[in-house]
Amino acid sequence: MPEPISIPELIFDAQGLIPAIVQDWLSGEVLMMAFMNDESVRLTVESGRTWFWSRSRQKLWNKGETSGHFQFVKSLRYDCDQDCLLVLVEQRGAACHTNERTCFYRSMDGEPLKPAVYEALVRLYELINERKRLMPPGSYTTSLFEKGTDTILKKVGEESAELIVAAKGGEREEITYEAADLFYHVGVLLAKADLPLTDVLEELLKRWK
Repeated sequence: MPEPISIPELIFDAQGLIPAIVQDWLSGEVLMMAFMNDESVRLTVESGRTWFWSRSRQKLWNKGETSGHFQFVKSLRYDCDQDCLLVLVEQRGAACHTNERTCFYRSMDGEPLKPAVYEALVRLYELINERKRLMPPGSYTTSLFEKGTDTILKKVGEESAELIVAAKGGEREEITYEAADLFYHVGVLLAKADLPLTDVLEELLKRWK
């Protein structure tokens, strides 16, 4: 968390509220928009998780308090007019009450929205972890977790070798297919090690500095 901002610097509306746009800190995807009052801003800064003011219920609410889909604040910013907040978060689970990752999942032109590349990786990792938790019979992912770390490591090695062979052959479609297989099996390995995907992405970001 950055140094706490000075709440008096913010400009609240006649109801004592300020709009807060919540954005995924890694992908830049806009997740939701809500309102904060001075107390929810203070709680957000102090706790490192998002707090908002519900206009319909007239009460404070902590995002994720009922769903478990918490938002961990990476940066809290305000605009040039000091009357709007931008909250960069690490989103755990869905941001929308409909269980969609983002509240902005519908298009005015009716065209289906494709998930962003980062979102696709997150969904894949969430699915792998769900398989790990539920262990549904007949699932290939379940079978990997049942066989254990050595089998998972062997599969990562095999898929790496298959990607190398595909790249050597130069067939674009084959390289794409094998790379996707490798990403999936690395995801299983991370889940087996209880290592969050965000830890790996954060490490990549460090290397770009």
